[in-house]
Amino acid sequence: MADEALSAGAVARGLGVAVTTLRTWHQRYGLGPSEHVPGRHRRYTPADLARLEIMRRLTAEGVAPAEAARWARQTPPGSVLDVAGPRVRPGAARDGGGMTVPVGRAGPVARGLARAAMRLDAVAIGETIAHALATDGVVATWDGVLRPVLVGIGDRHAATGGLIEVEHLVSRCVSEAFAAAARSHPVTGPARILLSCADEEQHSLPLEALGATLAEAGVGYRMLGARVPVAALVEAVNRTGPAAVVVWSHTRATADPDQLSALLAAPRRPLLVLAAGPGWPADALPAGVVRPVDLTEALSLARAVRDSLDQSTTD
Repeated sequence: MADEALSAGAVARGLGVAVTTLRTWHQRYGLGPSEHVPGRHRRYTPADLARLEIMRRLTAEGVAPAEAARWARQTPPGSVLDVAGPRVRPGAARDGGGMTVPVGRAGPVARGLARAAMRLDAVAIGETIAHALATDGVVATWDGVLRPVLVGIGDRHAATGGLIEVEHLVSRCVSEAFAAAARSHPVTGPARILLSCADEEQHSLPLEALGATLAEAGVGYRMLGARVPVAALVEAVNRTGPAAVVVWSHTRATADPDQLSALLAAPRRPLLVLAAGPGWPADALPAGVVRPVDLTEALSLARAVRDSLDQSTTD
């Protein structure tokens, strides 16, 4: 947390709790903001944050909120209480029964999201993602907040075999947030871009991130989603005539280049075929297929081909 006094929203995102939870802790247990400037909302000071961090850690370990609040008010900042009783011990408690989600060098918002994820706090997860999308946009939120947390959950699952419930909940919250972000930017023009996962590919969140990015930029698109058989994809291309088709593959097992060749041979061949995702082998793509490195490049290519088609239509 920063040293300066912070708003309730900033504190909630950093702790990984819902704003409504902060209000409850304030109203019921007196753990509220202490800095007051006339004419402005109260702000949380570093001492307030230290008490709230203790409150969060203890409640995550199963301590009753009233008891956790009593310990939080009595404990000096920087100390961590033993959940067995009100005595100070060295070390740091961990969320989620001793497990944490590693997020590398990601910032406080990603760390707060990871904490909320470990508690399966859907409200806090949704609030954090929605605020980040509204403040920083889709690309920055995906790269700086969501990807570190999703990768961290995946790494922890690979090491322990656990956190499946965490991954499912977070994925649902992310998907809902992207859908809401896309709806908030309605596009009136034609849907020039077709988005699809490769056959048997179930990891659709990066594709949903691209859809929300396109909507934010005013680019119309259609989303087919996960596990689209190549015959169905070709049929969709022939029926809608998109300017560009993006096919996402997360793993090598779903990245059959024949799927891309089928698109290039379609009667209504798109102007651009994008092979997105780490599954596609860069050295084995059919001629004429482009492999974007990130959301920004995929957006740039999609906009360029849309604009080219729109220009040729008006000429």
